[in-house]
Amino acid sequence: MFADLFPSRRGRPSVPAEVMASVITLQALHGLSDNETVDAVTFDLRWKAACGLPITAGSFHSTTLTYWRRRLAASDRPNRIFEAVKAVVAATGALSGRTRRALDSTILDDAVATQDTVTQLIGAIRRVRREVPGAGEVIAAYCRAHDYDDPGKPAIAWDDADAREALVDALVGDAHRLLGHLCEQDLGPRAAEAVALLALIAGQDVEPVADSDGTDGHWRIAQKVVSDRVISTVDPEARHAHKSVHRRQDGFKAHIAVEPDTGIITDCALTKASGPGSGDAAVGIDLLAGESEPVTVLADSGYGSGALRAELLAGGHVDRVKSAPTRSAVPGGFTVDDFAVDHTARTATCPAGITRAITAQGYVTFGVICRDCPLRAQCTTSATGKSLKIRPHDALQRAARRESRNTAWLNEYRRHRPMVERSIAWLTRGNRKVRYRGVAKNDHWLHHRSAALNLRRLITMGLTHTGTTWAVA
Repeated sequence: MFADLFPSRRGRPSVPAEVMASVITLQALHGLSDNETVDAVTFDLRWKAACGLPITAGSFHSTTLTYWRRRLAASDRPNRIFEAVKAVVAATGALSGRTRRALDSTILDDAVATQDTVTQLIGAIRRVRREVPGAGEVIAAYCRAHDYDDPGKPAIAWDDADAREALVDALVGDAHRLLGHLCEQDLGPRAAEAVALLALIAGQDVEPVADSDGTDGHWRIAQKVVSDRVISTVDPEARHAHKSVHRRQDGFKAHIAVEPDTGIITDCALTKASGPGSGDAAVGIDLLAGESEPVTVLADSGYGSGALRAELLAGGHVDRVKSAPTRSAVPGGFTVDDFAVDHTARTATCPAGITRAITAQGYVTFGVICRDCPLRAQCTTSATGKSLKIRPHDALQRAARRESRNTAWLNEYRRHRPMVERSIAWLTRGNRKVRYRGVAKNDHWLHHRSAALNLRRLITMGLTHTGTTWAVA
């Protein structure tokens, strides 16, 4: 299972691979640091028994765990422990005949502090000085807004708005001068990342000052937040996320697919908390890629995109994904479902019986015909009349909304979909805050955590070995 991690025939790992696999799994299960894990292996008899170690066996240094994680991450199968546990699940037949999969996601807090614009600019400039050859000389010659030997904030009157604006303007100017005066050279990965990060930080939070055309080099804090905003130079992949209207978190998003009756996690993934590629529906499609036969997919309205429904249909899966509620332009008025759409003829008919063609871009405009319509008060407040946007998967969305009103559909959804919340609670208990920086490292941790939770579930279900294969009671 781990032979490819040590291709050389000279020597051997200081700790047997099967022992380290057990230790990594137990560490993820209990949410321990490396030092705490070493102490547990040294002094806890339960850990020794689980790892197959004699009572008198000594432990290893905590850096051994770092070494093994690095080896696993660099391999072709970084999530092999999760895959091995999935093989045990398959051997037991615990999921035989269980063809439902519930999808959900949760926000995990990052391991770093969120930084303001000033802190990010100073940190990014210092990082370029550290990583890029010749950057130190450029900073000494052209950058005057701050003493970049000092990692802290400048000593200004922070309650003075004019002083804050002047500082931001000067720091952004320093960043631009540094980027403009760096010598053209081939940069290594770390140096290139540092330069790219500085360029991003110098532009994401600022805009030209009032009455400026953007060419005079004067900047202020922007009045709106850009999408996919970097919130820390220490972990550039951490993001702001709004799980609900009133709840904001900084970190990453963990996605899981669960068999709802057993709580077994069939697949998982970790992404940025927001931004491209982090949407529930986009990741949900990938979580189902490993299913060998069609399943019934249950998920909340966050997964109800037309693209996901199309993928479910193409894969032969049963769609039990909740539809987002339709909204009306007028309180209590007509919704999009009150408009009949003929997707073959490419026409839409309003509640008053007026039919209009759907344009190539998917728009329907009723225009002046709405002016004297007796149903106008229930339809639109626009002076130019009602207009609709018919999206590419509109037929699937309409069919899903109709089907979700059926009693059988509702009963199945209400019975089985909430069970994924139980698995989310197990996943985050004592582990809401990640221990690592970046998506890749935390994704590996998530797979180890999921593998450990699956093993615990199997043991609860009566996992045993018959001498030839794994089974559950």
